[in-house]
Amino acid sequence: MRAARWAMEVFVTRRIPAAGLRALSEAGGCTVRQWDSDEPVPRAELLAGVAGKQGLLCLLSDRIDKEVLDAAGSSLKVISTMSVGFDHLALHEIKKRGIRIGYTPDVLTDATAELSVALLLATCRRLPESVEEVKNGGWTTWKPLWMCGYGLSDSIVGIIGLGRIGQAVARRLKPFGVKKFLYAGSRPKPEIAAEFEAEFVPVTRLAEESDFIVVTCTLTPETEGVCNKDFFCRMKKNSVFINTSRGAVVNQEDLYNALVNGQIAAAGLDVTTPEPLPADHPLLSLKNCVILPHIGSATYATRNTMSVLAANNLLAGLKGEPMPSELLL
Repeated sequence: MRAARWAMEVFVTRRIPAAGLRALSEAGGCTVRQWDSDEPVPRAELLAGVAGKQGLLCLLSDRIDKEVLDAAGSSLKVISTMSVGFDHLALHEIKKRGIRIGYTPDVLTDATAELSVALLLATCRRLPESVEEVKNGGWTTWKPLWMCGYGLSDSIVGIIGLGRIGQAVARRLKPFGVKKFLYAGSRPKPEIAAEFEAEFVPVTRLAEESDFIVVTCTLTPETEGVCNKDFFCRMKKNSVFINTSRGAVVNQEDLYNALVNGQIAAAGLDVTTPEPLPADHPLLSLKNCVILPHIGSATYATRNTMSVLAANNLLAGLKGEPMPSELLL
């Protein structure tokens, strides 16, 4: 009787790591339907797939809005997203329906912080540009000023969003000899900032004083478009801008103009708007802009752990038990 009582159907919107799928398929009483592709589920398939299901396991690229929730109907009890971000979820509509949400914070912190530092170094030391010069014959001899970039030693680093990932970035950058850390956000975090002797400042001052700026904040109405024309105009001409948070935090037209006009030295992005960025997008034509395909959490270990946590969140929610990581609305 117990197994029958919790028999549930779930829809998984993508091909996820085997460990996560195995956790679902081996759970007694859980019937799994999956969009078995590495590519996003078409909208029509998503609407059909979620209909009548009790659980939904989705990705950050899946827009779970009122239309999807209406298609699911009153049977939907749990949404588990394999991401730390949740701006793809219609939280107000989900809350109205009493649907529980699971997400995957913490487990991708180290991988994303590592990628943030790698992107910063690749951008400020012009590594992609240098590799291209080797391949196309541009490397002719050693030249004193050729391919010079900017170093971290004795620099000021500004971090927008000193959350889990922001802290992990600062922790990794400190041994490079950073002179000072600044941070901006919704509120000061003195106990956390003490580890890096970081100073809480307005975002305008952070832009003006930082040699390197790393954006790791969450996307909210307050942070959307915060890195805009005014922000870039305040930055130093030799400063480097890095974004590994969400693409919509940046006004990309303003960033393009700042790079073209020499208002800032370079930029590195792991996130864009839209994703993927069209191949003919103006930012891709710039040598001083390094763009990656949103690979912040892309290590085998991290993605496996994320998939298992997403599965366990879903299963716990379906059973009416506490989730390992629940987003409380």
